Amino acid sequence: MAGLTTATGPPLRIYGRSTQLHAIETLLNGVRAGRGGVLVLAAAPGFGRTTLLAHAARSFRSSRAGTVLSTRAVPAQSLIPYGGVHSLWCAGGAPRTPPEEAEALLPAVRDLAGGRPLLVCVDDVHLWDAASRAALGFAARRLDGRHPIGLLLSVAAHRADDPRLAALPVLHLDPLAPPDAAALVDDLTRGGAHTVVREEILRAAGGNPRLIHDLIVDLTPHQLAGREPLPQRPYEAGPSPYAGSASPYADLKPLELPPDTEEFLLLVAAAHEPGAEDAGADADLVQRARAAAGLHGAAPGPAEAAGIVHRSAGRIRFVVPGLRDALYTGAPPARRRAAHRLLASVLDDGRTPPLLRQLHRALAAEGPDAPLAAALSAAADARGSAPHAQRAAALSVAADLTRPARERALRRAAAARHARLAGRPGLARELLGAARSESADARVRGAVELVRGQLALADGPVADARESLVLAAELLAPHDPDGARQARLCAMAAAWDMGDAAAYLSALGAPPDAAPGSRAAGADTLAEEYRAAMSVVMRGRLGAASRGLRGVVARGQGADEPTRLLRAGVAALVVGDLAAASRVNARALAAARARGMDIHVPQALEYLAYAELRAGRHARARAHAEEGLRTADRTGQRNIAAQHHAILALVASVEGEEEAVTAHAAAAARTADRHGLAQAATLAQWALARVDLSRGRAPEAAARLGPVVRPGPRRGHFAVRMLAVPCFVEASSLTGEGEAARGCVAEFASWAAQGADPQAPAQLARCHALLAGPDECDALYTVALARHALVGGDFESARTQLLYGKWLRRRRRPGEARGLLRDALVSFERCGARAWAGQARAELRATGEARTAEPPGGLTLLTPQQLRIARCVAEGATNREVARRLSLSPRTVDHHLRNVFALLGVRSRVELSRLVARSEQHTTHDEP
Repeated sequence: MAGLTTATGPPLRIYGRSTQLHAIETLLNGVRAGRGGVLVLAAAPGFGRTTLLAHAARSFRSSRAGTVLSTRAVPAQSLIPYGGVHSLWCAGGAPRTPPEEAEALLPAVRDLAGGRPLLVCVDDVHLWDAASRAALGFAARRLDGRHPIGLLLSVAAHRADDPRLAALPVLHLDPLAPPDAAALVDDLTRGGAHTVVREEILRAAGGNPRLIHDLIVDLTPHQLAGREPLPQRPYEAGPSPYAGSASPYADLKPLELPPDTEEFLLLVAAAHEPGAEDAGADADLVQRARAAAGLHGAAPGPAEAAGIVHRSAGRIRFVVPGLRDALYTGAPPARRRAAHRLLASVLDDGRTPPLLRQLHRALAAEGPDAPLAAALSAAADARGSAPHAQRAAALSVAADLTRPARERALRRAAAARHARLAGRPGLARELLGAARSESADARVRGAVELVRGQLALADGPVADARESLVLAAELLAPHDPDGARQARLCAMAAAWDMGDAAAYLSALGAPPDAAPGSRAAGADTLAEEYRAAMSVVMRGRLGAASRGLRGVVARGQGADEPTRLLRAGVAALVVGDLAAASRVNARALAAARARGMDIHVPQALEYLAYAELRAGRHARARAHAEEGLRTADRTGQRNIAAQHHAILALVASVEGEEEAVTAHAAAAARTADRHGLAQAATLAQWALARVDLSRGRAPEAAARLGPVVRPGPRRGHFAVRMLAVPCFVEASSLTGEGEAARGCVAEFASWAAQGADPQAPAQLARCHALLAGPDECDALYTVALARHALVGGDFESARTQLLYGKWLRRRRRPGEARGLLRDALVSFERCGARAWAGQARAELRATGEARTAEPPGGLTLLTPQQLRIARCVAEGATNREVARRLSLSPRTVDHHLRNVFALLGVRSRVELSRLVARSEQHTTHDEP
């Protein structure tokens, strides 16, 4: 590398690493000020220690405070005594012979500096010879304020405890945090990676920056866009970092591990649990295989001492993300098969689930083997036999061992089904592509279309998803009645998202009572009851369907299978039993997590958030929706992510966070417009209209909601448009155009009578009061408040109190208005509706009440969104990290943070951190 030079270049972009950058800058500032110091960066290969050294050298040169002496070690230097010191001397361009005694290095470097500040950077110092490392350590331990020399060294993580470098301050680099890794992927791909491909890259790289770079460099534009399959790795389907790149683990080779240790590491790699990168290998299984292979009992020792693997909780894991793949992929196929054969032999003791034993036997096979493929497939198909990721891997291997094309394709499609359930949509699509190319059989096509439609339902145009699912139902009906029924139910869900009642009824198929064999043994009777009830609902007779829906809830709420619970949760939402909806969907969430069915977690959180939102529990709805948004993004389900954005927009509209409402509504609309999600689009418009109302912009709110609630081509979603009618009536009446809302109120009255929404009767009375003459308003508002008292809900009750109080004040009855407005103010403050509370406070002042107290100072001046941002910043998060954590844009975070600084009177992030800490401590002390 360059030695004494002042050349500068473009700045390096570094992701995360705020702690390391701060420590480096502290060291550099000390050297500039004439104080010596040393810092050792320890990291696994690919984690960026070279980049940090380059950043330090560049920063020091740009300040022109002194000179930089930098070098990078190479393996050959470990063989020559004082070879490392010699390379450092050559990098500095020194004319005389380098010192060859440990005590002589510091004086020599000091002379080389010539009294000016000097930064010495040595990368991969663990590759130096022992004498050079001893000399460097000796010199580093004696640096003090008299020598303006800084030593910045880097070592591999497994050599951080080198005794020759003892007592030096060491800073470790961990894998990038998910937000930082995602930012790196987005910048390297310029945001052009398909969501599923992006998640596969992040999953495969495990936070290793170099692996992220290598994965992306090796992908074609079509692969990045999701139009072509990703490169595969043996044993575990998924993208491989080693398809065309050099392994980043070359610096492990000089360790010269004993042959028994190398064989032990291959056993660990082969025993790794498929589909669960973090699970590692069963330590007992590996030890039994090691003993059976006759490997030395001390074989694991060098690997553990070198920091390659570590053992905890009965598992053995590779310390470095991606190292398991590198070792496994780099081994010759014959050695891999031998490792699996050995593992299978020790699993024949009956103590292990059949699937794992059969999987290792299959991976040891040299070619197609029908009996082995059949046994492995049967083990994977056994209900509850293993996590879905493991079953997907097993069925994929079984397909590889199958010769008949139709049977091979069916196993490939089954593997895709389990990959989808495990939250691996990218892998599922690749398996589907292979299955479709292997056979054109009707059953294969039906199985492929079923999974393809389910994937599109989560991330694609829902109209396309419905067509695929209807086709799947038709193709599977003669061969797989259960699969056909599942396809029908998913097609119904697609039509629901479309907001197309006719398409929903069409997707139902023949009425269950008329369908031949629909009540046959083994049929999912709960699913048939659900179809029958929803058929009645979609024909506009919710009251008639109520008993059937409640039966679905009663019989499904005790299930332990997520899809049955989710169906029961939907039934509870449709019938308006919000307590049951919260309970059943929470159970569905727990069941999905317990079964490893990651694909169902975001949807369970969506239904749960929606139930909490309709029940008026906005904080809980936000918590569920924020988690749902993260899991939807992680599992590549953009359609469900859009639903969560819409829910978060509605929550923010209650709290009056205009920027958050706009951001979440825009995010929901982007996917809704592209994929035809009528429900998400309707909810987003409703949220925007609510924030308009909270800010006193009634004409804008009416303009937004008119097309949504009234008949016409832009009509909102059939299931949620009625929820927005009270807002439309309020906006229309405030603009003096109440007559335009009367038709909607008549339809709302019919809907409210069916009992689907507990708040509807009170809201209906409020709507009538807004449109009534002066002589009727008192009675109607009184009825509305009485109905609110029966069902609870601070926010809706407070809105009625506010409107009634406004009406009374304008009728010159300020005394009566004050009580209602005070109650409204308290309720709005209790549920965090700051903008609405501001309206109530202004109305109170207009009644002549003494100036109402504003919220106290400190953090209470902030909106809930500003408070969340302030707390994240106080924890040390960057603006980009805050944006990713809260699902906002960095620009929105910047805007909020400027307002936070202005409101609190602070000038730096440090001051903000101190203020937050004091406030939190004060709150804690005040708690009983």
